[in-house]
Amino acid sequence: MKRRLALKSLAATVGGLVSLPAWANGWSPETLPTRSSLLNTAQEALLAEVVETIIPKTDTPGAKELGIHQFVQTMVKDCFEKQAQETLANGLTTVDDLAKQRYGKSFAAADTAQRTELLGSFSQSTDPAQKGFLQLVKGLTIRGYMTSEYVMTNLTKFQFAPGYYHGCVPVVAKAVTEKK
Repeated sequence: MKRRLALKSLAATVGGLVSLPAWANGWSPETLPTRSSLLNTAQEALLAEVVETIIPKTDTPGAKELGIHQFVQTMVKDCFEKQAQETLANGLTTVDDLAKQRYGKSFAAADTAQRTELLGSFSQSTDPAQKGFLQLVKGLTIRGYMTSEYVMTNLTKFQFAPGYYHGCVPVVAKAVTEKK
């Protein structure tokens, strides 16, 4: 009696494992469901410019090129509370409004020195909303950049395991001879 149940379970498991690769190979960014976005397209473009100001392109790709603005948006949407989501959205509005007020043009149209000065004024501000916005975006930008595939493989030379295993090296024998 239990053999029949075991054989049925085994057959179902094998059938599932055989069909899994065909099912998973059909995935692509186009076939996956789209997730609702925290920001609209204008705010997302502005966030891309803010993170590019924090980590600009030099001889290495900048934060915008690596898509760090998408990382920031996803982290805030999925991992932070509603207050942080509002801080991000309101902070982006404030950044653009201040840029228009000070320089007569949007943050995206401002040059690098003006952008840097504007974000620097956020860090020196007495308004906790402005400081909170900059801390949130700057912290997530740095985290996203440092854990991006490009940085981990090309700049930090990340190795998943700590060091290599060399099977031909007598590690134990060396420890024994040092004691003598």
